[in-house]
Amino acid sequence: MIYLDYNASAPIDMRVLDKMVDVYKNDYGNADSRTHDYGEAARKIVDNSRQQVADLLGINKDEVFFTSGATESNNIVVQGLRKYGIESNKKHIITSAIEHKAILESVKSLEAYGFEIQVINPNKDGIVAAKSVIESVREDTLLVSIMHANNETGVIQPVKEIGDYLKNNNVLFHIDATQTCGKLVEEIKTLNYDMMSISAHKMQGPQGVGGLILKKKNYRLPPVTPLFFGGSQEHGIRPGTLPVALIAGFGKACEIAINEYRLNYAHCIDIKKKIINLLDDSGIEYVVNGTQDSCMPTTINISIPNVSSEALMLSTKQYCGISNGSACNSSSYKPSHVLSAMGLDFDIIESALRISWGHDTKTDELLYEFSRLIETAKSFLS
Repeated sequence: MIYLDYNASAPIDMRVLDKMVDVYKNDYGNADSRTHDYGEAARKIVDNSRQQVADLLGINKDEVFFTSGATESNNIVVQGLRKYGIESNKKHIITSAIEHKAILESVKSLEAYGFEIQVINPNKDGIVAAKSVIESVREDTLLVSIMHANNETGVIQPVKEIGDYLKNNNVLFHIDATQTCGKLVEEIKTLNYDMMSISAHKMQGPQGVGGLILKKKNYRLPPVTPLFFGGSQEHGIRPGTLPVALIAGFGKACEIAINEYRLNYAHCIDIKKKIINLLDDSGIEYVVNGTQDSCMPTTINISIPNVSSEALMLSTKQYCGISNGSACNSSSYKPSHVLSAMGLDFDIIESALRISWGHDTKTDELLYEFSRLIETAKSFLS
């Protein structure tokens, strides 16, 4: 059996786990304890990890704020701007129909406070056109939030073009980079944005920790207010005792990504080519959902017409651990909101499979197990 659901959560790198175990064993102090060396040691670990995250993203370490993950980071961005939006009378928010539910549901909640939410659909290739976003910007636009790469299709969005336009237009720009952090390393460094959300477990770090990047402009952070209170940790943006071992693991994952991302990218691209070749050679009819001209090397979304993805996954779960969409929706059995927004036919959506992998995926094992899935799909059609 092979695990092919890295976009939901990637297996932890053993070097990351080793780092965390060492911290749990030897550095169990509270990073905010000021009266003894245990607290100082923990504080140094957090500070070092903050620098490792900053080095990966090409930013200053005082722009890195630790959270429990991208879902919390997304909520801090959206909900944390509510007060500023009301006070400045900027209550127009632009996002896309293919965002993670942590964005879509959060922005929708602001309608109760008089905010207008403009949701832009992608084209059939899965791309949210930069022109559509730019042309929607108004005088009262507070925020634009567009993900870097979609978690279901892997399609990379034109956040570079959008960010370059918004840079000088007094509109806050947020990027959900959950699927690209540690993978599109050089590209992320070129982006213009005010806020960015990331999660450690999507880049083979630990679950339960992530980051909110708040870029300074004229030495000032974006006007985000905290969602809850109870301490001055993370400059009050995210109060609560810092999980030192998780943060150390996050930092280690960033350090590994800095050193190995080029080799990892090449290996993942090779895997994608071999998956497509396997599908082509099998003779089975399939459709790729989302353009491959602008797509993550770690993801492919395919449909096998007339084969229910739910039935196929249940029949092949002893071969492949795959999914048919975002993990946050996996229990609902509702059609993918991403593929629906792309305007795909219901039959294509119902048969869609998301396959995602990482640099540690063994190619031979993948091809063997995935070929068994294809044979099962063929049996459904006979």
